[in-house]
Amino acid sequence: MSEFESVGNVSDFEDGQGLAVPYDGRMVAVFRQGDTWYAIDDLCPHMGASLAEGHLDPENQQVTCPWHAWRFCVRDGTWEDNPRIKVDCFEVKVEGDEVFVREKD
Repeated sequence: MSEFESVGNVSDFEDGQGLAVPYDGRMVAVFRQGDTWYAIDDLCPHMGASLAEGHLDPENQQVTCPWHAWRFCVRDGTWEDNPRIKVDCFEVKVEGDEVFVREKD
């Protein structure tokens, strides 16, 4: 299993918004919803848009791609229209004021 890597401070992340952060040579979209955190691959597999820039629907726990409205579950990275397609998902932990991510197995 990969190690946790620091991606910023809690204050860097706006509640209800995504933020693209570098992790292990790629970009990861980290979402903060109150005290709950999610992280998925930042690139939409359709045309490469940044999912961190998409609209986060906290009720359904999904983000909508800003380019073509593909919707992804922020809990597990699945595409809502075809669950066989998914983006990578990451674990998030907060220690003190620091936010860490690592790739899920």
